[in-house]
Amino acid sequence: MITGSIVALVTPMHPDGSIDWKALEGLLDLHMEAGTGAIGAVGTTGESATLSVPEHCQMIKHCVDYVSGRIPVLAGTGANATWEAIELTRAAADAGADACLLVTPYYNRPTQNGLYEHFKAVAEAVQVPQVLYNVPGRTAVDMSNETVERLAGLDNIVGIKDATGDTARGLELIDRCGDQIAIYSGDDPTAMELILAGGKGNVSVTANVAPRQMAELCALAAAGDRDGASAINDQLAALNRALFLEANPIPVKWALEQQGLMGGGIRLPLTALDEKYHAEVLAALEAAAI
Repeated sequence: MITGSIVALVTPMHPDGSIDWKALEGLLDLHMEAGTGAIGAVGTTGESATLSVPEHCQMIKHCVDYVSGRIPVLAGTGANATWEAIELTRAAADAGADACLLVTPYYNRPTQNGLYEHFKAVAEAVQVPQVLYNVPGRTAVDMSNETVERLAGLDNIVGIKDATGDTARGLELIDRCGDQIAIYSGDDPTAMELILAGGKGNVSVTANVAPRQMAELCALAAAGDRDGASAINDQLAALNRALFLEANPIPVKWALEQQGLMGGGIRLPLTALDEKYHAEVLAALEAAAI
């Protein structure tokens, strides 16, 4: 089982938008050294929506090949067409990904039964561990806890990333099906509470720029150390907010550029962080002792 801090890794890019493979390898090294629990490749933060299918598959394979089993890779393979999700999931499995992260189909707005049939079709088509991903603020569709519980009965559905930010709802998920699948947070500000209650980890944007702190926070929360986890959570609070001043991953890519870990490349329709937010992001990095 993948546990702890799972970085929702950015996709480093050159100014022209092409993928910066050298910078990617540097980030992978950073996370392996910092105690990150797993690499979340080509998810929302990895700009999956603007990568071509060949680029998407190449990113997953490059991560898997480079880490060479030293850290698990959770590959983002969701799509709003079921056939495409199957194709991406199969490619990730063939590349050697440890598990796949599948977002709810966006824009289509399927019914709860449509969501069930979609994820069931992918699970039956590709025998790789699969983690559901519910982020209604991005997709305009919300997968109910009842539907998650229904899907938890499928053998290779092993977890869910709950990015609703609703702690009570996450706790209900743990009560409903936490003995069948792993419940992960997908919301940095509320992740500590979910892990303290039995969640298995946090798929984290903040871990991109604060990998050691987030890894330690997750470990302390998993051990039931509320005071220790809270101290780090308080230190990261301003950063958790600042990294969403504009649409993710705009602020986190800018922050990584300021750390000298990559260039400022980002793909349209996303653009570089507005100058009016620079001071606030820098102050949040300083408050987090970065």
